[in-house]
Amino acid sequence: MFGMGFTEMLFIAVIAVLFLGPEKLPQAMVDIARFFKKVKGTIADTKSDLERELSISDLKAEMLSYKSQLDDMSNEVKSASPTNMLTSEIESINKSIKDANPMDDISNFDDDDDTPKEKPAEPKRETITFEKKRTPIVAADNTNDDTKKDL
Repeated sequence: MFGMGFTEMLFIAVIAVLFLGPEKLPQAMVDIARFFKKVKGTIADTKSDLERELSISDLKAEMLSYKSQLDDMSNEVKSASPTNMLTSEIESINKSIKDANPMDDISNFDDDDDTPKEKPAEPKRETITFEKKRTPIVAADNTNDDTKKDL
């Protein structure tokens, strides 16, 4: 115990009997035992407090990591709003339309050089209207059925 052998402990006991005497020695031994018990209890309390503080700091670190994950997720949710999703969908559709037929761009060029072909002029469109022809109204004469007059 405490790096002391049997002879050293016997020597301390003899000195204690000489200084304290046989009447006070039992009470001194009890007081020493109480002192070591209090020291041992204080060390245990300090150790448990330190462990609790360490676990609290671990819990705090874990809580901060969860908070950062929650913040990241909320930022993702905000960035994935319907308007942003629609905009990205529209952009992807426009890109796929442009990339759909690359031959359209090639067919606009002459085979001999890299100048674009001129598109043929579209024919003019004429509008045709139909008019109703008016026929003259002929009045019948009672006296002479063979003659008709134009009005």
